[in-house]
Amino acid sequence: MELIQSKIQEIQEKLQELLRKQQQLEKDNQRLQKELTAAQEQLSSKSAALQAMQQQSDALRMGQVSWTQEDKQAMQKRIDAYLKEIDQCLSLLNQH
Repeated sequence: MELIQSKIQEIQEKLQELLRKQQQLEKDNQRLQKELTAAQEQLSSKSAALQAMQQQSDALRMGQVSWTQEDKQAMQKRIDAYLKEIDQCLSLLNQH
């Protein structure tokens, strides 16, 4: 009988330890989720800033008097990419 009680006690202790570990893992998970959300927001913010700077750069280039052939091709590619994005957005809007 004492052996059974001892085994039950061991099982209860192990269960308590598992519960503590689970609670710690849940806290860690919540902390990591918050960190991930913050990192994603920061990335989004920096991406928007980068895009704004790229647009400013493009605007400055448009104001240049002399364009090299390479600059013209790069600008044409960017314009084509913008037009493609606009077409995709319009397509999505028309679907809804």
